[in-house]
Amino acid sequence: MLLALVLGAAVGELWPASASTFQQVANGFLKLIKMLIAPLVFCVVVLGIAKAGDLKSVGRIGVKALIWFEVVSSAALLFGLIVGNVVQPGAGFADGHPVLDAGAVDAKTAGKHLPGVVGFLLDLIPTSAADAFVENKVLQVLLLAVLCGTAILHVGQERAPMVLGLMDQTAEVLFKVVGYVMKLAPIAAFGSAAYLIGQYGLHALSSYAKLIAACYGAALLFILVLAALLKLLTGLSLWRFLLFTREEFTLAVATASSESVMPRIMQKLRGAGCPESTTGLVIPTGYSFNLDGASIYLAIALPFMAQAVGVHLSIGQQITAVLVLMLTSKGMAGIPGSAFLALSATVTALHVVPVGAVALLLAADRLMDTMRVVTNLLGNCVATFVVARWEGVLDAEAARAALLGHGRVTPPQAPVPGSAPAPDLLEVRT
Repeated sequence: MLLALVLGAAVGELWPASASTFQQVANGFLKLIKMLIAPLVFCVVVLGIAKAGDLKSVGRIGVKALIWFEVVSSAALLFGLIVGNVVQPGAGFADGHPVLDAGAVDAKTAGKHLPGVVGFLLDLIPTSAADAFVENKVLQVLLLAVLCGTAILHVGQERAPMVLGLMDQTAEVLFKVVGYVMKLAPIAAFGSAAYLIGQYGLHALSSYAKLIAACYGAALLFILVLAALLKLLTGLSLWRFLLFTREEFTLAVATASSESVMPRIMQKLRGAGCPESTTGLVIPTGYSFNLDGASIYLAIALPFMAQAVGVHLSIGQQITAVLVLMLTSKGMAGIPGSAFLALSATVTALHVVPVGAVALLLAADRLMDTMRVVTNLLGNCVATFVVARWEGVLDAEAARAALLGHGRVTPPQAPVPGSAPAPDLLEVRT
C-alpha cells in the first residue's frame, strides 16, 4: 500500500495529464466496495439486534451512541474554532483581496442544498425497501434493519431460525467478497495518489500551507484527546488499535474515503471485542452523525474565510456560527460538496462574510481529505469501544488480545437456533 502511494505520487508528478485516467482506477475500486455496504450493514444490524435478545438494550445503545456523537462532535467544532482564532490561517491571504467566485461553489455542489430538519427526517424513510439498497443510502438501510431486527425479537428467534441463518450466512459470504476486493487495494491507492498529485501538483501544498498546518495540527491534537479518552474509559491503546487496523487506515488515506473500509472496520471491531449489536448500530450511524474531522475542518475554515477577506468575527458571531454548524454538519455524509453546503449555510446565517468566500477553499479541499477521513474514522471506532464499554458488553480480554496481535480478526458467533453451527464456531479464541 505504501509503495503504491509513493509510485502513484511519482507518476502523477511526472505525467499529470494522465490524472483523470488514474482517477477512474480508484473510482472503480470504490464502486466495488460501495456495492457491498448496504446488504452488509443490513445483515450485521439485523443479526446484532436479534442476538441482543432485548429491545431495551438496543435502544440504550442507540441513545448512548447519539449522546457520545453530539458531545464529541460539538467539542471538535469548538476546538477547531479555537485553533482558527489562535493560528489565524487566513491572515494575509492574497493580501486581503482574494478573487471570490460563488459560481464555483455551485459547480462543486451540483446545485444541491442541505435538507432542513424535516427534510432530513423524511429522507430517512425510503420510497420502497428496494430503493434504500439501490440508492445505497446507509441511514435508510439502517432504519429497515432496525425494524426487521426488532420484528424478529418480537416474533422470537425460535420461530425465525431460517431467516437468521440466511442473514448469518449472507454476512459471512459478503465479508469473504470484501476480502477478494481488498486485494485490489494497492491498485486503488496507486490510482488515487496519481490523480491527487497530477490534478493539483505539489505546489498546491505551499499555497495553503498555513491552513493545512492548522487543520492537520488540530486533528492530531484531537486524536491525542481521543486516545486519552479511550485509555481512560476502556483501558485500551489507540496506538495499538491503529497498528491492528493499519491496512484499513492506509486504504482510507489513499482513497480519501472512509466508506472504502467500512466493512473491514466493522469486522476488525467485532474481532476486538465489540459485539455485533454495538458495531452494527454505532458505525453506520456514526458515518452520518459523528464526523469529527469534518467538524474540525468546518470550524477552522470559517475564521480562515473571514480573515482572508478582512472581516472580523465577534465572539457572539462565532458562537452563532458554531450553533449553526452543529445543525448543518449532521447528515453530511453522501452529499456531494457537503462541506461547502454547510459553510455556505453558515455564512448566509451570519450575514457578515461574503458567500463567495467559500470558493477560496476549493483548491485546498482535496488536500484536507486525509485529515477528515482519518479523524472521522478514528472518532467512530473510539465511539464503538466507548459505547460497548458503557453498555457493559465490551470483551476486554478479546480486545487486548487482538490489539496485541494474539486474537482473531473475526470472533466466533453464537449459532442461530435451528441451524447447524459452522466449524469455525467451535474454535477457541486465544
